[in-house]
Amino acid sequence: MKKELIKQTFRTFGKVFKKNSPTILTGLGVAGLVSTTVMAVRATPKALQVLEMERENKNRALTRMEVVKTAYPYYIPPILMGAATTGCIIGANSINLKRNAALASAYSLTEASLKEYKHKVKETLGEKKEREIRDEIAADRMEKNPVDDNQVISTGNGDTLCYEATSGRYFKSDIEKIRRVENIVNRRLLQDDFVSLNEVYDHMGLDGTKMGDEIGWQVDQDDYALITFEFSSQISKDGQPCLVVDFKRPPRYDYMDLL
Repeated sequence: MKKELIKQTFRTFGKVFKKNSPTILTGLGVAGLVSTTVMAVRATPKALQVLEMERENKNRALTRMEVVKTAYPYYIPPILMGAATTGCIIGANSINLKRNAALASAYSLTEASLKEYKHKVKETLGEKKEREIRDEIAADRMEKNPVDDNQVISTGNGDTLCYEATSGRYFKSDIEKIRRVENIVNRRLLQDDFVSLNEVYDHMGLDGTKMGDEIGWQVDQDDYALITFEFSSQISKDGQPCLVVDFKRPPRYDYMDLL
């Protein structure tokens, strides 16, 4: 019974450590940097004292090699602590890189599956039915996130109530000006090979989001290589006509990976 409890404790600890290993290693790295500095500061007076005694014993200035041989034992602990600290920092970064690569791979697989699914829906049900489904999804999104006058962003580009489906924000604009944004960002896309979601928001008169610089579009061989807005006309919960703005090709995580 006691052995099983010990095994279970170690298993639980292992899971917790594995899940939080980057945070734990980063914390150890920070603590290690402080400890290395403190240990080096404390070792220096001792090393200087021993060097002074050695100079008095030899009655001459010490050579560089003699200085190193005399002083280095006092710096072994801070050197070892510094090496362990470096290992923690490198380990945390390595784990984060692997997790980000796995996340990007999973995102790409999900994106490919979604694209195949949308294509099959359109092929099976027809474009009209597929459009009806998209409109119903847009209506559901608005119902879950109802409009509030205090939340409506005034962009200075028009007076039509709009709902940006990716970030879930309401704003005032105009469909023709939004279409002009589409032309502007596609021109930028063709020039630079990639465009972030925040760049699109900037042209729409919206503030960027935390994820807006992490996802975007790149020029590739897909059928929908350019950015295309999809519009859906809905009625908000308070009875206002609302234009739902979405992307035909959603932004992707690895949009700057052109290799």
